[in-house]
Amino acid sequence: MEKELKVARSSERPRRSPLAQRNRLSVRDRDPNYHYRLVNVNLDNDPDRVENLIEQGYEIVPAKRVGQTGDSKVDNPSPLGSAGQISVGQGTKAVWMRIPKEYFQEDQALKQAEVDATEQRSKKQGADYGSVEITSSRG
Repeated sequence: MEKELKVARSSERPRRSPLAQRNRLSVRDRDPNYHYRLVNVNLDNDPDRVENLIEQGYEIVPAKRVGQTGDSKVDNPSPLGSAGQISVGQGTKAVWMRIPKEYFQEDQALKQAEVDATEQRSKKQGADYGSVEITSSRG
């Protein structure tokens, strides 16, 4: 009888979230053909952030398409116009944006090409900062 009581109580408990996964924002019902990002919209130091991303191919995700954001501990989006806006703390608001995955992958490839070119320049003999020579101390 006592065992049955314990089972009933444990099934009533809310599902526990592991500590490593708390305070992370996530979007349910994502379209797998897009890459999503949460963009701060009311920054004094970058007021044109959303417009710049739109020019680069991103689009604002309408609130009805975002689905639930986060978990029970994170604010759900509240509509501002058709965009789902989220409070991310300290008075900052953010909006979900997305870009087709093919464009995102092209952008990432360009960034990686710049990194690769920088690494190649640093490995080149006679680079601007000098060179390193390794010799054996064994005679």
